[in-house]
Amino acid sequence: MSLAGAAEARAGRWVEALARGFAIAGGVVLTAAAVITSASIIGRALLPLGLGPIKGDYELVGIGCALAVFAFLPWCQLRRGHVTVDIFISALPLRAQAFLGFLGDTLITLVAGVILWRLYLGFGEKVPYGDEALRRALAFGARPYFAESTYELAIPIWIPYGLALIGAGVFFLVSLYTMWRSLNWVLDGQEGKP
Repeated sequence: MSLAGAAEARAGRWVEALARGFAIAGGVVLTAAAVITSASIIGRALLPLGLGPIKGDYELVGIGCALAVFAFLPWCQLRRGHVTVDIFISALPLRAQAFLGFLGDTLITLVAGVILWRLYLGFGEKVPYGDEALRRALAFGARPYFAESTYELAIPIWIPYGLALIGAGVFFLVSLYTMWRSLNWVLDGQEGKP
């Protein structure tokens, strides 16, 4: 007795492919951050030979790590990779375990919604484009007087905000799906495989 079980299975395949793609992209970004860090450290060590650190390495690594986190969150949520207290939960009946899983997925969906909302508002404050009517319609607020950018490389701050916003949006969508999946597990009386 599931709620649109066939539709949930179809949506699950789409959501899994999306979350997997984001996780792979996050891995590529994190690997690039590690390579930048290593190359910059080696460059600093070889200053006498004419090499040096990579300009803006702290900025690139910081932005890359933040984007990787937002890329990994959807996969973590889909696979139930968040911290749980299994010692207590494993002693409960299967339906109670499924209900607690549903409750956890609901709370994470609420948190994902708040993250998405606040990141959207932050993005609106950082992006320096758009006329006032469009900005009001999108709830962006007033255009910033100075477009904010990073110190060394002058990367506009709105670009990483926008990329993180995409990751937060996917995290929210995956969280909505996992709520649906968990509700079906409650209706079936036990949890399935994530």
